[in-house]
Amino acid sequence: MDLSLDLPGSFLFVRRTAARSITVVDREIAASFVLAPDRLLEDWPVADARMLATSHAETVLGLQPELVLLGSGEHQVFPPMAFLAAFLGKGIGIEVMDNAAAARTYDLLAAEGRRVVACFILPGN
Repeated sequence: MDLSLDLPGSFLFVRRTAARSITVVDREIAASFVLAPDRLLEDWPVADARMLATSHAETVLGLQPELVLLGSGEHQVFPPMAFLAAFLGKGIGIEVMDNAAAARTYDLLAAEGRRVVACFILPGN
């Protein structure tokens, strides 16, 4: 049996998640960030999903997603309704999950060519 390693080269992908960092391609990131298949926005000023405001949504909306994944940390934590409404009011779906689930879902959707944006909240911001 022949085995071959097929790395996604056409989009930015999450390689690994940990409690305090996430590795995108080969780069370990330890602060909250926003990830699209073609763009990485570092130092997203968010430390807790419960503190998200509509101003935080503007950064994400600027990437023109069709779907947003919110990785809220090690555990699923829902943000305020005003933050969710910023997306839903524009017809953009948003799903809230822990970082590991958001990373897996993002990689799958990005590999399918979907215009997905994932927001990852990491401690220490």
